[in-house]
Amino acid sequence: MYDIKWIRDNADLFDNGRRRRGLEPLSAQLLALDDARRAAIGELQKAQERRNAASKEIGAAMKAGDAAKAEALKAEVAEIKENWPSLEEAERYAIAELDNALASIPNTPLDSVPDGADENENIEVLRWGEPRAFDFTPKEHFEIGEGLGLMDFEVAAKLSGARFVVNKGPLARLERALAQFMLDLHTSDHGYVEVNPPLLVRDDAMFGTAQLPKFREDQFSVTAGRQATPPDPTAEPFVPTADFWLIPTAEVPLTNLVRESILDEAQLPLRMTAGTYCFRAEAGAAGRDTRGMIRQHQFYKVELVSITTPEQSLEEHERMTGCAEKVLQALDLPYRKVVLCTGDMGFASQKTYDLEVWLPGQGKYREISSCSVCGDFQARRMNARSRGPDGKPRFVHTLNGSGVAVGRAMVAVLENYQEADGSVTVPMALRPYMGGLTHIRR
Repeated sequence: MYDIKWIRDNADLFDNGRRRRGLEPLSAQLLALDDARRAAIGELQKAQERRNAASKEIGAAMKAGDAAKAEALKAEVAEIKENWPSLEEAERYAIAELDNALASIPNTPLDSVPDGADENENIEVLRWGEPRAFDFTPKEHFEIGEGLGLMDFEVAAKLSGARFVVNKGPLARLERALAQFMLDLHTSDHGYVEVNPPLLVRDDAMFGTAQLPKFREDQFSVTAGRQATPPDPTAEPFVPTADFWLIPTAEVPLTNLVRESILDEAQLPLRMTAGTYCFRAEAGAAGRDTRGMIRQHQFYKVELVSITTPEQSLEEHERMTGCAEKVLQALDLPYRKVVLCTGDMGFASQKTYDLEVWLPGQGKYREISSCSVCGDFQARRMNARSRGPDGKPRFVHTLNGSGVAVGRAMVAVLENYQEADGSVTVPMALRPYMGGLTHIRR
């Protein structure tokens, strides 16, 4: 979220950032809203000052015996009181109109982010590992899982509908093993503190990390024993409609751990990790990845979150991405690293690296991790600050990344470690977590 003062002082820079994202300039409209806000605040302050002054003048007039003047002043004060609610409402409306406009504006890309319209213009910066040469035609993960009799989409559909799966036996253990392996790696080798956060959060938490208001349709709302209230199409954009929201990623609760606080910069960077189920409506994914585990409503993910000073954040971004890469390297999964162009990067991001793992069944690289630096964009929404070198509070910088998506990691293991007889070799790094199991067979 932006500081309107910054936009007023950097209007050209702000508009240019929007152009790079393929959006229209907006500074003039925002500054007009800010002018209206200032005017409404000024009118209320002017009325308050006049009411206070007139009240004193009434006392002076009565003391001087000027009854006519005192009555006229009383009438003026009464008129101000009568108009007071409308002045307050005008102020509230002007503030809300500007706040709602600012809340729906994406972050400005860093200069190092390549310009581009969509994913086709992302730039590959690294490729690791050689895809395995198969002496048979490799299958996709759902063919392997169903062939093993351990992955069931039909039963899941009876329980919950499309985009769910039931994994059983060694596949269920493989998913658990992957998550535990990742958490152990990040806590033991990379210095992250493991956190077990709530999966249900309130509106303010979702607003803080920018899932609300713009991406409401991608979220699952939860109510306590009653039907959810549908959003009012005539209302302001940010209208609470649920008791809770199911988290779309552990980024939400982890980042919000520092909301409305002032941190000691000697403690920064804070590095946190969590393995949680995540829930996404996939509202914009109709017809995409309808088979298998690539795009589901419920999935497990190990998340990385860092809270830093402004001076630390870019270096931390490189470090965080490297930590996610170590997971794929330890599993010996070929991948490539790309920097997202301006047209493909996320709403809250200043810069994003995607890690794309090789899936031989599909014959292409697919995203398995996304690591983003957000600057102070989320911190402003959360009012998360630290005390800077001059002793004054300043907004922290936030970063988040997948370390990595567990379901997609299982997809990658199944496809890269599949054998001609339909079995799957368990990667060496996971065997201690699988009770020494070396192969998954039907």
